Amino acid sequence: MAQKETAAKGLKLTDILITIVISAVFGVIYRVWGPMYDILKPFGLHAEQLSYGMWFMAATFAFLVIRKPGVALLAEVAAATIEALFGGSWGVSTLVYGLLQGLGAELVFALFLYRRANVGVTILASFASAALSLLVDNYYGYIDQLTFWNYCLFIGLRLLGSALIAGVFAYYLAGALARTGVLSLVRPVSKKDYDVLR
Repeated sequence: MAQKETAAKGLKLTDILITIVISAVFGVIYRVWGPMYDILKPFGLHAEQLSYGMWFMAATFAFLVIRKPGVALLAEVAAATIEALFGGSWGVSTLVYGLLQGLGAELVFALFLYRRANVGVTILASFASAALSLLVDNYYGYIDQLTFWNYCLFIGLRLLGSALIAGVFAYYLAGALARTGVLSLVRPVSKKDYDVLR
């Protein structure tokens, strides 16, 4: 996958529809993924936080596919909405999480002017999603009683899970999809593509 790519300005209807389709898939995955959190919990020491990165993946993956402003935020909010509609474990708060997680990823991609889509930027976007999800956890009182070392472990494992799933895995999954040629249907043709035709 290209390290640097110029994002065309503005979302077209096809971009929005493709983002919604991606979000629908992730909304179902998010709903099915819920029990993974509970399966890891008995291992203790916040092992369940390693699974958390899956809930940030719609934002990073959708951006890697579409590469336009607003896609990460739209994808994460739409996926959270679909998860909530399918009876997700966290109810209406899922929408708040989706909004902030999508916003976190969106801000990182905006920081790089939507032109960089390498694995490092994708990991940073996953970290931003994780950071904003912690704000919601703190607001709802899920983590405010933790001791300092326990809090650090909690954050560290969430960041690690985010980097591995919403960062590295999302990047290589999008790369594998790009190699099939499918993404040429949704991305504008680049100068490099034209040069190959000469």
